[in-house]
Amino acid sequence: MSQIRKKNSSDGGTKPRTSFINIFFRSSKLGPPKAESGKQSNDLEAADFQPSDDTQKTENILDTAKPPASEMELGSRMEKNEQFLQKLGRKAVNKCLDLNNCKLTTEDVMEVVALLPLLPDLEKLDISWNDLIGGTLHSVTQQMHLVNKLKILRLGSCRLTTDDVRALGEALDAIPELEELNLSWNSKVGGNLPLILQKVQEGSKIQMLELVDCDLTSEDGAFVGQLLPMMQNLEVLDLSINRNIGGSLHSIAQGLKSTSNLKVLKLHSCGLSQKSIRILDVAFRHLCDLRKLDLSCNRELGGGFEDSSAQLAVLEHLEVLDLHQCSLTADDVVSLTQVIPLLSSLQELDLSANKKMGGSSENLLSRLRFLPVLKSLLLNNCALQSETFTTLAEASAHLSALEVFDLSWNKCVGGNLKLLLESLKFSESLQVLRLSSCSLVTEDVALLASLIQTGHLAKLQKLILSYNDSICDAGWAIFCQNVWFLKELTELDISLRPSTARDCGQWFRHLLCAVTKLPKITEIGMKRWILPATQEEELEHFCQDHRHSIHFDLGEFQEADFPRLN
Repeated sequence: MSQIRKKNSSDGGTKPRTSFINIFFRSSKLGPPKAESGKQSNDLEAADFQPSDDTQKTENILDTAKPPASEMELGSRMEKNEQFLQKLGRKAVNKCLDLNNCKLTTEDVMEVVALLPLLPDLEKLDISWNDLIGGTLHSVTQQMHLVNKLKILRLGSCRLTTDDVRALGEALDAIPELEELNLSWNSKVGGNLPLILQKVQEGSKIQMLELVDCDLTSEDGAFVGQLLPMMQNLEVLDLSINRNIGGSLHSIAQGLKSTSNLKVLKLHSCGLSQKSIRILDVAFRHLCDLRKLDLSCNRELGGGFEDSSAQLAVLEHLEVLDLHQCSLTADDVVSLTQVIPLLSSLQELDLSANKKMGGSSENLLSRLRFLPVLKSLLLNNCALQSETFTTLAEASAHLSALEVFDLSWNKCVGGNLKLLLESLKFSESLQVLRLSSCSLVTEDVALLASLIQTGHLAKLQKLILSYNDSICDAGWAIFCQNVWFLKELTELDISLRPSTARDCGQWFRHLLCAVTKLPKITEIGMKRWILPATQEEELEHFCQDHRHSIHFDLGEFQEADFPRLN
């Protein structure tokens, strides 16, 4: 984008001045100024047309959406557009117009419409999370032919109306280079999906289609199944939080057989049932390049893996498998035990919130050692038992790449943390450790403090120890005296349960002292810990004496923000 202003010179000519808009959209091929005779002709034509008062406002809006007729008009329009972007607090980025979450109004949409003719090389348009623009999209889509190089169009959470949906469908063929379309969180897309995508043709360049929480119907799901064979370049398909498409999964699975380039498939909370895994098996053998599979929060899925997990093994490039809150049964776990260890590329595994697997996952957890590149392991709220936890602790010693480890809400960890710490002391990659509501006792945090003191867990960035109310003041004192060894720590949470409130002990002074030695710390969760007046004063002095930007979250009782001091 460029801005050209007229500037007087000795010979009466004009000299263009390049602003940040020109730098931003320097690749846009704005036409050169017309010859003087052509300019005069345009001026005469403009003088001959005098709109009536009734049509003046409408014609002005339409005029701004036309390509500029002269250098003077170009400069004037670009100056207005630059002011518009500045008003929204946005800076232009080459070939990208990002107005995401700008609280756009109807009037702002008209400004966007005026902007598009000046951006013939625009490749990305993002107006997501502007929920006041519903009903105005047709004004934008009418200009799509002027930005026919567009590759990314994001319209998530814009409260699109049925008319908007219809207008978008009519305009899609004007942007044949489109590679990404995001219509998520627009409920009117549901029941109207064919109106939007009916013009998608075989060989479509669309690589990413996101339709999260669009209230899709079973008929929409069937339409997606019919559409997929024409989208052979598709790499990301996200149909999450559309609970009515489970009944049309057979059609979707048949369509997925034609999307061999697919790398991400998200079916989170889609109303899947036990039969769904068997249906998806048909597609898995054709999705050899799949990197991420999300089937989470489908609570009726439990029992579906018992006889139908074998095809997961063909996903040899799978890096992320999310099965949290799927009501996995003991038989599911037995089947997954045969498959998950074969996924040697797996980097993230989420089995959390499956309480029935707690006593039957010993073999599965033991075989996690065969996942050499596993970086994230989420097992929170799995009702693990002492035997399974012991097995997990032993296997953890072999997970050298592990960066995120979540065992929260597993009560068996309390009193047994030593088993896990013996393995974690060999970890050189761990960045996030979550042990919330694990019934930890004083001995557990004392052992953790000892491990930290000896230089282990040096890369830890987030340490969550909240909701462990059995730890006494002496335990917190030992911990706070040693936490300063974690030089990379950015977040620490030692909050109490919602039903509990306690006065801080003398350990709080040790915590403040430790914070002065933690250069990267920004957040300390201490909800429901009550600071006596003397400790409040210590907080005030800390704010005055140290150059830190730290938020102490004390919840509803007290709260302290430490602004960075210059």
